[in-house]
Amino acid sequence: MRTPTVILAVVGIAACSAATPDQAPAQTPQNRQANMVIATGCFWCTESDFDKVPGVLATTSGYIGGNTANPTYEQVSAGGTGHIEAVRVIYDPSRVSYATLARHALRTSDPTDGGGQFCDRGDQYRPAIFFGDASERKTAVAATAEAAKALGKPIATDILPRTRFFSAEGYHQNYYTKNPLRYRYYRLSCGRDARIKELWG
Repeated sequence: MRTPTVILAVVGIAACSAATPDQAPAQTPQNRQANMVIATGCFWCTESDFDKVPGVLATTSGYIGGNTANPTYEQVSAGGTGHIEAVRVIYDPSRVSYATLARHALRTSDPTDGGGQFCDRGDQYRPAIFFGDASERKTAVAATAEAAKALGKPIATDILPRTRFFSAEGYHQNYYTKNPLRYRYYRLSCGRDARIKELWG
């Protein structure tokens, strides 16, 4: 996300490690974990929104969909790498479903805006739901159709195959808990919650 100057100044002094490829565990009866990747603009905000969902076990900010190996935040935020700023969600499918999480992604974003989200503009901030198989794709399509009916507007959220996910630099992970004041300032100044309330009520 493109943050106000006061945030950039602080982030700029943070130690920044390179993004690394990260594979989540597949769903199995033994570990009762499943994973999905979603994009709703600023990954700080997406982490915060999904960590509150019962059944979500962990979230990781990162990048997906591009062709650049080991992308950095600077590369992705500048645009041109093909990556989207996204969050990998690890969840317990016995407590929360892929369908519920897909609907949550739509209702905590502006799915009518394909040019970015809120104050963050560009393809790297566009909304998307990623699928791992045909069943998940069908579920995501149904969720967007439901959203279109509820809003009475076309839905711009992309439904894309899940490709390699790269974890973002360490200072981005759980940013909203590590830097609560700066996070709240960013979220308010970006107009995220005001737009969601306007759109969804």
